[in-house]
Amino acid sequence: MIHRRATLAELGQVLDWAAEEGWNPGLDDAAAFYAADPDGFFVTEIGGQPVAAISVVNHSDEYAFLGLYICRPEHRSTGVGFALWQFALEHAGKRTVGLDGVPAQEANYARSGFVLAGRTQRLCGHMVPEEPTFPLATPDDFTALAQLDAAANGVSRPRFLRAWLESGATRKTVVLRDGDTMTGFATARTCRTGCKIGPIVAADADDAHRLARQAAAALADPHVTIDTPDPAGPFADLLRQDGFTQNFSTARMFRGNAPTPGKTLQAVASLELG
Repeated sequence: MIHRRATLAELGQVLDWAAEEGWNPGLDDAAAFYAADPDGFFVTEIGGQPVAAISVVNHSDEYAFLGLYICRPEHRSTGVGFALWQFALEHAGKRTVGLDGVPAQEANYARSGFVLAGRTQRLCGHMVPEEPTFPLATPDDFTALAQLDAAANGVSRPRFLRAWLESGATRKTVVLRDGDTMTGFATARTCRTGCKIGPIVAADADDAHRLARQAAAALADPHVTIDTPDPAGPFADLLRQDGFTQNFSTARMFRGNAPTPGKTLQAVASLELG
């Protein structure tokens, strides 16, 4: 049994595993994830084949995020996954580490020093098609986008954002301005099924709702998944009025000093990288 760093190609394979588990990853998530921290993806190899995976992505000198914790079914309950967990967490050093885990695993994560900070609800539904009218983000907008994201999440993660917010065929970031001032943004990405929208950063629920509709319109995909944290309840209520329903929820937990998110965080970017 060998624990080691994963290659970009192997990360693509891990995302295929995630799709088999029903996680519905984005079509270009591998490249965007890997850009955040190429050293932050790990696999366990047995007999020359990867059988388990995890990511511990160092977003900054103070903050890391754990995700993509998957073990192939035939190797579960053998200790393989937990051994990889311990190996990969060394990559974070003394950083605070966050994760989004299923509630059933909260007690296990707590034994590794993680403390519950809140919950995230996955809402799925259909956006009424509309014409895209909000502008797309440009490279010149990156500084303003990064400032908005840091204020919303309570952490700085520039490497992740630079790849995540880059518009392409399967990924669009729309922005909202008040005059010359950028006040919010939302990123939509094409997934195996439909699209996911996140992050959504906005001053209030109404602006978040407008951004979500426009992000879906930018991709021309009305089948939408959005992960809303507890404090974004008013935005979640608007989505439910649109007919969105909750698919599942996750527990946001931290080992170390938890960051303080701002009131503008209406939807998280990714349950895998935060």
